[in-house]
Amino acid sequence: MNKKALAILMRARMRPNNLTNFALSPISNELNQILSNSHGNRSSENGEHHAMEHGKEKLNHQRSFEVVRESMHSVISMNKTEVGDSVLNEFLEGYCSLSFENRRKLLLTLAKEYDLNRAQVRELIKQYLGLQPPGSEAQSGGVEDEGFLSTFYRIERNLRHSLKPVYETLFERLNTHPEGLKFLTIIRADILSILTEGNIASLRALDSYLKEKLTTWLSPAALELHQITWDDPASLLEKIVFYEAVHPISNLIDLKRRLGVGRRCFGYFHSAIPREPLIFIEVALLKNIAETIQEVLWDNPPIAESEATCPLFYSISSTQPGLAGINLGKFLIKRVITLVKIDMPHISVFATLSPIPGFMQWLLSKLASQLKLAKAEDISLSSADRSRLTFYENILEPEEERALIDSSGDLASGKSGMEIMLNLLTPTTHEWSNSDKLLSALKLPLMRLCARYLLQEKKRGKALDSVANFHLQNGAMVQRINWMADQSEKGLKQSAGIMVNYVYRPENIEEYAQSYFSKGHIHSSYDVKRYIQLALENESKGSL
Repeated sequence: MNKKALAILMRARMRPNNLTNFALSPISNELNQILSNSHGNRSSENGEHHAMEHGKEKLNHQRSFEVVRESMHSVISMNKTEVGDSVLNEFLEGYCSLSFENRRKLLLTLAKEYDLNRAQVRELIKQYLGLQPPGSEAQSGGVEDEGFLSTFYRIERNLRHSLKPVYETLFERLNTHPEGLKFLTIIRADILSILTEGNIASLRALDSYLKEKLTTWLSPAALELHQITWDDPASLLEKIVFYEAVHPISNLIDLKRRLGVGRRCFGYFHSAIPREPLIFIEVALLKNIAETIQEVLWDNPPIAESEATCPLFYSISSTQPGLAGINLGKFLIKRVITLVKIDMPHISVFATLSPIPGFMQWLLSKLASQLKLAKAEDISLSSADRSRLTFYENILEPEEERALIDSSGDLASGKSGMEIMLNLLTPTTHEWSNSDKLLSALKLPLMRLCARYLLQEKKRGKALDSVANFHLQNGAMVQRINWMADQSEKGLKQSAGIMVNYVYRPENIEEYAQSYFSKGHIHSSYDVKRYIQLALENESKGSL
């Protein structure tokens, strides 16, 4: 495919929010076709003929399921020397022919009927506990000790073997197939999709085991780092366009800019999934840490690379849904930092310009819950009445509330600043973003609440925001939050247009990652901490 063909293809297919019909491998193509069929694209007829056809179709599906189930059993139960590509191909093709409902049924069968043998595990544990521990007074030593220890070793070996589920054999044998690794990621994507419908313990265990296997098989040593350039094959560039998840690539000029002077794009590849990055990162070489995504995407012409002092990571995209939860990005960022420092040894600071995908969801939920609590208590919203509520919190400062009440005009009404803020931010039209007066009134409370969200709101001791958690566990610090940094529809919806700079300093990465992992400590700059400190100071004054 030449560059001209790529341009035509991009114009025809570039739909950032609709990725369902674009297939990149024979397996995913077949799966996409089956998915489309299973969603009701077949034509129907009325009356008795329709009922008869439906019955035949149901019978064929049932037969198909039984054939694939038997094929799966063969892969698991046959001797290792008997399992060749033909046997594996039969299962792969059969799985791809199933409807999503039958794939669900097959995976539940795999999870429940090919689990570990718990009766055997219990018997081995019983035998083990019945042995006298080595070195006890009951043991005489010498040759008898060696024989006694061999009993321990034998039971321990058998116990290790019995604690491996039977479906491990399926995963390991599929991984030997040329398309096996890709196929396993598709299976895991199906498992994750099913788990969104309900938490099924046996399927959760299956997912956990497959995730561990994939993590091992996709260790950094097995991955190849490749710098993606404009000179790469058009088929690879097409995948970059398709998989870009943070800032959609709008046209061929946009793509060329992102791969041109002052820009870098790196991807991790695996030999079992050739010509398709597992994950890729886009980098802008800048003089200073960017405050808005507009200056990154539309900086034309870029600065001379010799003048750059800050490589900015502005987009990182995973291409395989079945690899969710496997942190390839951590290793990718560290490798890219090492590689860039070799080319540009004078650079000491690496930064990101990152979205805050959970901020607005958290804020709107917080506002709604506090207003509901006040209403349930049937109180006015005066400060005296608020103080009587144990769980009530007015998340706005007095001056912020006054500014909102004075600025809301006809766009939103309410009895309090929080109610006005909720009514302003809830509509998807984002009319507030077109009013200078409202932008001025909302800036301080939204920036302060965003700092609180990033630094203080946690889940299981770690940052509530998924992107924040990703960078913090990789050893970054929160450097700066930026007002109206992404004014796109997506940016306003996710975070009221606010973006955040995380900074990686190579000398601090391991220390920061360890303190976050062990204590949940979030390192941040003074400017970001100041938003929190101001709120605490005002709270202290109010209590005097």
